[in-house]
Amino acid sequence: MFYLRSVLMVLLLCVLSGCMQFNLFSTSRNSSGYSSPAITSLVVIKSARKLYLFSGKEMIKDYRVGLGFDPIGDKKISGDGKTPEGMYYINRKNPKSRFFLSLGISYPNKRDLAEAKSFGKSAGGDIFIHGEDSKPHYFTRDWTEGCIALRNKDMREIYAAVNIGTPIFIRP
Repeated sequence: MFYLRSVLMVLLLCVLSGCMQFNLFSTSRNSSGYSSPAITSLVVIKSARKLYLFSGKEMIKDYRVGLGFDPIGDKKISGDGKTPEGMYYINRKNPKSRFFLSLGISYPNKRDLAEAKSFGKSAGGDIFIHGEDSKPHYFTRDWTEGCIALRNKDMREIYAAVNIGTPIFIRP
């Protein structure tokens, strides 16, 4: 009995210290089909209508996106139809989104709030990366209120791969 407890204690210490990676429930693939490596950042280039997933400095995958209905320029106020520009974070996941699945973006930040206040307006909020709604958008690429939209199959992959707290850089 003493021997068994000693072996278990050593294994436990190794797992806790990071010497070993051991997880009874881990798999190399999740239910969405996405597998490693871990996504450490997202980059959106608005002019290219592209979203890029990165693991460290390595670009893992890119996706075509749609933007707000008035996509050129940075979001200044609620209702302007622009997608914000800058550095934000994924701050929530919504599996029951009206737009299939969605990842919340931490807009507005302090700078955004101050800028909107200088215009005497609200900065707005609820900016997401999301899938499609029930209306077809065949002929309008940029149709959201300021969000970043993808095809549902692409959104399923991104939703599975991206964790809350992941930085997103949105560039012109």
